[in-house]
Amino acid sequence: MYVASDAPDTDVTVKLTDVYPDGRSYNLDDTIYRLRYRDGYDKQVMMQPGKVYKVTLPPMFTANTFLPGHRIRVQITASNFPRFDRNLNTGAANSETTQTRIANNAIYHSTVYPSRISFSTE
Repeated sequence: MYVASDAPDTDVTVKLTDVYPDGRSYNLDDTIYRLRYRDGYDKQVMMQPGKVYKVTLPPMFTANTFLPGHRIRVQITASNFPRFDRNLNTGAANSETTQTRIANNAIYHSTVYPSRISFSTE
């Protein structure tokens, strides 16, 4: 996935759901990626505003039979609180600050930035 933000740090979360014909949606799996750790969990590297970064989210594993009339929903957001800790988008640790900021994020999809989500039946 190719991502840019105006914040020094942000999250990308992906949720996979089974949408029933009546509109109910049930969570099958979700994952999160804190972008300050895109170069490894042993170091924190803040983002540069507007720069596009290639990130690979951790894989999700689930098993589900999508019955007739059901749909697959993929939700991409910058938060999945309270399931995952919130990101204050400042670059500071949650335990060290109460300041927050809004992160304006973009997911790119083009020939130059070919973001994709892959499904496998294996």
